[in-house]
Amino acid sequence: MANTLRAASVEALSSADLDAKVATTHRAAAQWRERTLSLRGPGDTPVPDRPGRPKKPELVAPRLLRKRSLNSLGGRIALIHALAHIELNAIDLALDIVARFATRQIPLSFFDNWMQVADDEARHFTLLRTRLRSLGSDYGDLPAHDGLWQAATDTRGDLHARLAIVPLVLEARGLDVTPGLAASLRASGDGETAAILDIIYSDEKTHVAVGAKWFRFFCARDGINAADRFRVLVREHFHGQVKPPFNDRARSAAGLTPLFYRALSSASMSR
Repeated sequence: MANTLRAASVEALSSADLDAKVATTHRAAAQWRERTLSLRGPGDTPVPDRPGRPKKPELVAPRLLRKRSLNSLGGRIALIHALAHIELNAIDLALDIVARFATRQIPLSFFDNWMQVADDEARHFTLLRTRLRSLGSDYGDLPAHDGLWQAATDTRGDLHARLAIVPLVLEARGLDVTPGLAASLRASGDGETAAILDIIYSDEKTHVAVGAKWFRFFCARDGINAADRFRVLVREHFHGQVKPPFNDRARSAAGLTPLFYRALSSASMSR
């Protein structure tokens, strides 16, 4: 069993057995909270370039994923499967930021925050996978896209960029779309899945706040204007569009004010 947080994170990150990945993540988070793990050690396994994955789902280009109506069972299963895939990647992104940057001179509270994020994402994945099973499906039954890990690859050597892209672009997007998805699910009669999205949305606010807190911290430490630096990094590292509508209220409550992202969007719409 791993005796450092970095080693435990690499173990969970590398696991292709998803039950083991979730269990190892929960265990590492609990041990780190109790301070029964040191942060790093000379014998730690190197951080892998890619996370461990089972043989399924088949990974395809995003354009090949068919959209389905939430008014059908198949459409709801497809949505839950897509969300489970996002949460699985979110587990690994949180583990990766811990393992990859554990050799830097960073306050221990940084790792407190990101292990809590990893713990939350593992819980989200389990909730969604359990829901899929209750509907007669499972994670891996449908294809999924591989674009999410590109964020980790593109920012593997730059902590500023990792914080800008993962919590402050990708996870912040969840603040924009999750309330609407939950409302649509309730309208289609699927209150059980909507309740899971409510949990995820509540936690996402905390995760974006963690990202904003540490992005501002490192920019301040380096004497850099945080909003200006954010826009430069997004233009350099994000392969997509920062699209409205924005949930300005939730974003601002998390410390991500419109000054950061408005200039990145060609439109100006908000809720």
